[in-house]
Amino acid sequence: MMTYFPYFLVSSFMIFGGFWVFVSSHKHLLIVLLSLEYMMLGLYLCLVFFLASLDIEVYFSMIFIIFCVCEGSLGLSILVSMVRSHGNDYFSSYTILQC
Repeated sequence: MMTYFPYFLVSSFMIFGGFWVFVSSHKHLLIVLLSLEYMMLGLYLCLVFFLASLDIEVYFSMIFIIFCVCEGSLGLSILVSMVRSHGNDYFSSYTILQC
């Protein structure tokens, strides 16, 4: 378990770094989506190293990365549709809760 500690530390820094960017910057939609993907990558690395330290099969990590890819493609399609309709990806130019 101690051999994987530096990897857990790096993945936790990735998760907290992505969360800090997600909380601190709300100007562009692209930055928010990239920070979410960065957090998912950190969670994936943490999951892989945790499963490897327990000598468990890593099939769950493949399912997790598939869901992360699907989430990323959905976020990209939302970004493209908002840029086409509003002309930019600023949060200030449109409201999400508008009916």
